[in-house]
Amino acid sequence: MWKEYTKGYLKNNRTSAISVMMAAFASALLLSLLITEFYNMWKYEVERLTAEGDTYALQAMYLARDANDTAPRLVFPLFLLITGLACVSLVIIIHNVFAVSMNARLHQFGVFSSIGATPKQIRTCLFQEAALWCALPILAGTLLGIVGAMGITEWTNVSMAGIENRREAVFGYHPLILAVTISITGVTAGISVWLPAWKLSRMTPLEAIKNAGDGQLKRRKHSRMLALLFGVEGELAGNALKAQRKTLRMASLSLFFSFMAFTLMQCFFSLSAISTRETYFEKYQDAWDVMVTVKDEKIGNFGEVEQIRALPGAEDVVVYQKAAAKCRLSEEELSEEMKANGGFSHASEKDVTREGEAFLVNAPLVILDDESFMRYCEQIGAVPRLDGTVILNQIRDVTNPDFRHPQYMPYLKESGKTVLHGSVKTENTGTETVGAEDGGNGRGGTTDAAVELPVVAYTQEKPRLREEYATLDYYEVVHVMPLSLWEENKGRITGAEEDSYIRVLCREGVTASELADLQREIAELTAGKYRIESEDRISAYEENDKEIRGMMTIFGGFCVLLAVIGVSNMFTNTLGFVRQRRREIARYLSVGMKPQEIRKMFLIEAFVIAVRPLLLTLPIAVLAVGAMLKASFMDPAEYMAEAPLRPIAVFILVVWAAVGFSYYLGWCKVRNLNLTEVLRDDTMM
Repeated sequence: MWKEYTKGYLKNNRTSAISVMMAAFASALLLSLLITEFYNMWKYEVERLTAEGDTYALQAMYLARDANDTAPRLVFPLFLLITGLACVSLVIIIHNVFAVSMNARLHQFGVFSSIGATPKQIRTCLFQEAALWCALPILAGTLLGIVGAMGITEWTNVSMAGIENRREAVFGYHPLILAVTISITGVTAGISVWLPAWKLSRMTPLEAIKNAGDGQLKRRKHSRMLALLFGVEGELAGNALKAQRKTLRMASLSLFFSFMAFTLMQCFFSLSAISTRETYFEKYQDAWDVMVTVKDEKIGNFGEVEQIRALPGAEDVVVYQKAAAKCRLSEEELSEEMKANGGFSHASEKDVTREGEAFLVNAPLVILDDESFMRYCEQIGAVPRLDGTVILNQIRDVTNPDFRHPQYMPYLKESGKTVLHGSVKTENTGTETVGAEDGGNGRGGTTDAAVELPVVAYTQEKPRLREEYATLDYYEVVHVMPLSLWEENKGRITGAEEDSYIRVLCREGVTASELADLQREIAELTAGKYRIESEDRISAYEENDKEIRGMMTIFGGFCVLLAVIGVSNMFTNTLGFVRQRRREIARYLSVGMKPQEIRKMFLIEAFVIAVRPLLLTLPIAVLAVGAMLKASFMDPAEYMAEAPLRPIAVFILVVWAAVGFSYYLGWCKVRNLNLTEVLRDDTMM
């Protein structure tokens, strides 16, 4: 009997069947795409870490632990979180579809209950219908999700093709993933069906027969604003929206969160792109064109400087190395401006250590090849010489938090000498303790070494290098010294980095292809002698843009998912118009309303549903962007000139169009109602 009823219902109610099948198909597609894509992200990380030999990070990834604060180690917990949220959202989508169908049949099930049908039989009937409706859509959606994930992988490889040292992603799939996807989708659909079925089966026959399921308000409420703006149609639209508030709640929340997430994402990434461009690429565009890192090689061992300088297009070449030391300063050595600004009173203990009456500060060393150091001396107006160091004699006003527009002052008085402190390893020879150059290998210990050096000049003009100075530690005293001076003193001060660097400047207006040719020539010149990594300014800028676009695509996809959930709820609701609202529309027509007036009422409903989430989003977005601008000290006018208004407007208009189209479909279903049939009490279909 129940099988025959189910077949008859499916045959005569294709619209309801199609809406349920669409919801099941969309849910399977989204879950399959999500799970497959996360599996491939995990697979990519495993392959990358295996190739790099990072055993600890690989183990941490399998254990879902964060190793060394590296974001990819959180892939597995993030996957669980997002998949869980997606399942909850999709349960709500399918639940709403089934709820619309089942609520329209309350009268029928009330009649069945009155003639002896048990709640278990009704639930079995509903689950049987769900199985018939959802089986093929779930399978089709799962397969299409796999194809979509393959497309995303290929698109990612194409869009990220120019990124340095990036491994190409190879799409993979495992039968277990198929089983997990279908199982999760099936459970999601089962929960979605069980919720309204359980609620329906608990109703008494009298409640079910009495409930017409037309979604009317028990007590009319005035919608003053809509009535003022749109008249009677606005009042009726307001009542209809209030009657459907539970049905539309998820749609409204989804649209609100999609608008807010997409707007904030666009604003954040556009602000980040502007900030990166101004504080890095534009700030240092005249400081470098090609950067080469010579891995595990000291500057004194690199002998190809002149050959690189002779390469076509290399107009300015600097070879340098970095080291770390300490500098002990007293209050008397500080400039008057520095003392007037509080001296070291604003410094934290991690940056400045007090030792009696003196202060120990960090003193980064920038070691230039001799020729580059001589040119630097000429650049700052000092007498070129190789027996001393140049001190970058400036410090930021630490009381002013505006890092975008810093104010500088002299740091030290110009005394003509500086004393560097560092740890030196020693070895015991049996008669005396001597310094072991480059660390030594004796059985000695570590002692503090103090090296007094003459100062060639004090300057506030930085070397033309792609280096940041005093950005995290405002109190560090940067020393720039020639290679020959470093060679004389490196045995007494340790702290040199393992790598050396080559900075190349080219002509103004150099092209990306010219920089690529120059990098290739440097690689050929150093092949077999050194292990190098290189990058150029133009490609780095393009790669940065690609990475930002990639992140925006990923986050934008989740925003679109939220919008799809909201719009799906709208379509689900409007596809049930014939059953939910036909009696309501028939009453309006019977008292003299014209179809054009009912259409206006629908337009008002669609307008309110579409605009209300945006009105809630705007003040939050304005406050959030204002907070971001304040934190970044960016001029609002400067940001507004590049604000992402167009993509935000396009996203909103597309969602609005979808909402409007869903209501148009609903109108198409009710505009030609037969009043005689609709107003009859017999709702058996």
